[in-house]
Amino acid sequence: MVFSDVLKDYSWNEIGSGIYAKTDADVERALSKARTPGAEIDLEDFKALVSPAASKAPYMEAMAGLSRIATQKKFGKTIQFYIPLYLSNECTNHCIYCGFNHKNKFTRVTLSDGQIMEECEVLKKMGYEHILLLTGEAPKQAGIDYLEHAMQLIAPHFAQISLEVQPMDTPDYARLRKSGLHAVYVYQETYNRERYGFYHPAGMKRDYEWRLNTHDRLGAANVNKIGLGALLGLEDWRIEAFCMALHLKHLQKTYWRSKYCVAFPRMRPHEGDGFQPQHVVSDREFAQMIWAFRLLDDDVEMSLTTRESPDFRNHMVSLGITSISAGSQTDPGGYAHPNTETAQFATNDTRSPQEMKKMIEAQGYEVVWKDWDKVYDAK
Repeated sequence: MVFSDVLKDYSWNEIGSGIYAKTDADVERALSKARTPGAEIDLEDFKALVSPAASKAPYMEAMAGLSRIATQKKFGKTIQFYIPLYLSNECTNHCIYCGFNHKNKFTRVTLSDGQIMEECEVLKKMGYEHILLLTGEAPKQAGIDYLEHAMQLIAPHFAQISLEVQPMDTPDYARLRKSGLHAVYVYQETYNRERYGFYHPAGMKRDYEWRLNTHDRLGAANVNKIGLGALLGLEDWRIEAFCMALHLKHLQKTYWRSKYCVAFPRMRPHEGDGFQPQHVVSDREFAQMIWAFRLLDDDVEMSLTTRESPDFRNHMVSLGITSISAGSQTDPGGYAHPNTETAQFATNDTRSPQEMKKMIEAQGYEVVWKDWDKVYDAK
């Protein structure tokens, strides 16, 4: 059974009604479980923790404290550093919210071998060991052959290579594992099936179920770590959060050999005529979502990108997050030769890795540049 078979039994609107019907008593019951050794937070408890009822100050304070305790117990006082490396901004999709939209007129770039190594040289000087490779979705320009070759170029120089590229089939993921693939991140963007086509009017990404079941194909390929998430700002974040939690539980049960990470890319309103998020997620709501996930699962990794403000990232270091990026560029070749005109989006936190390291260490945490050696990826 793949996740689309699970999700078809749930109604988007009914999930929402269940969340908004949660009461103080439901929240207190969930928090009591979180405080009780051996008790397990279930999906109904999770609904309570992401509900409006849980947004009251005493409950938020309790969630924050419990999230800190649970995270330190499992991960210690550590934050893993990773860096995104954009290989290509070519894309066949027409996602209405994305800078890489096929209709957008700007210079399209796919890095050559020399340009890839030039980027790697800069990233090595920054101290990075964990590289996240990203592309648009354009198989002709940056498909499986290109990705495999790029990974083979990069692998001798970095401890870990992760991907955030177009969804592929199980044999492709198995093939890339042989070239050092450590993790794959695929975001559904929105789990709302009825609205999905509005945001993705054309291109490969329009196929809702193909994208939704990507994580099952990753699990079948025994990929070491699998990342999932939704793009916050498209639809109601509370319902998206529940669907993510349901998705996570399905994957953990079915593909128990893999580790899991959830990420929370958040859109913000901006100046200009571009797409504006219709369901803006405040910092307070965002924090509530992160803490709810930590109480649901003390073992899941959670990352926070440079989309977020310095102040928010500073505060979240000790409250549930396990990995963070710093000094990120979102344009191909952007570390050696920055060019904002070819970027996917503008970053919010522009601090260097060393500035971030200093901030994290000031809170009594240790920066980890990789989380384990390559030998542990072998299966």
